[in-house]
Amino acid sequence: MNDALPDVSLTDTAPRLSPLEWVGMQGIDLPLTLAEPGYRRELHARADVAVDLPAPQVKGIHMSRLYRLLDGLSQGEALSPAGLHGVLQAMIASHHDCDSRSARLGLALDLLVRRPALVTQGLSGWKSYPVRLEASLVAGVFRCRLEVRVGYSSTCPCSAALARQLIEHAFSEAFGQQEAVPSQDVAGWLRRHASLATPHSQRSEACVSVDVAADAPTLGLLALIDGIEQAVGTPVQTAVKRADEQAFAALNGQNLMFVEDAARRIETALGGYGRPRVFVRHMESLHPHDAVAWASPHREGMVAA
Repeated sequence: MNDALPDVSLTDTAPRLSPLEWVGMQGIDLPLTLAEPGYRRELHARADVAVDLPAPQVKGIHMSRLYRLLDGLSQGEALSPAGLHGVLQAMIASHHDCDSRSARLGLALDLLVRRPALVTQGLSGWKSYPVRLEASLVAGVFRCRLEVRVGYSSTCPCSAALARQLIEHAFSEAFGQQEAVPSQDVAGWLRRHASLATPHSQRSEACVSVDVAADAPTLGLLALIDGIEQAVGTPVQTAVKRADEQAFAALNGQNLMFVEDAARRIETALGGYGRPRVFVRHMESLHPHDAVAWASPHREGMVAA
């Protein structure tokens, strides 16, 4: 067949003449390269891409053009704000016949990082950090925003105080009539009864979003994640032996925090970032519901991440 293939997006007129805010595709599988100091890896991402359609008479956009331009991100060059900016510019240019003036791109991926054990030398494991990147070029203004989720452990200060009180009372009942207690008797009692009451702790999650500068050389994902984990102090572990588990128990016992404490710590650690926003969730072991907190210098409204 040598006949020209029909293209109804060009030859047909939209049945209702109205502009559309965004038109595009979602969930496109894409291999992407992430490179930062000490880290380079190809990751599986899912991409959402769209342009505006301000011309009311145009029936549809050229999705294959967007797909091919998006595929250019998978050619081995590391993700960067400049690279994203260039792709968005090309997407708008590819739709000049639709009068498109804006484009947006979303990327969802899991960042894999090898983390060492707390104590055991040579022991490590992989930890996954869900990441969402949103880049847009609207009215000539480029914006890039990162969102990352970081898991950590939290031990309730109130529960810890209540547990200590019960242990204190039990100790007084055991030794209250003695003027002096041999240290070996105290050690033996603690070995048997120090866990008479234990505070509740739970796996917790911080969802943090920040702006990325247009001229930044990299996305800065690892630095952002490391800053969050240092702020909470008890990031969840991967491979552990008993010595590592004991060290983790000690970290939790010396790092009691309410959900409010976690949100404030992380917000303070994000002082150098643009428009930081923090959402933390403690998945309670005491309650069937979660404890949550938001923090943002801009107070943009309390909408769950």
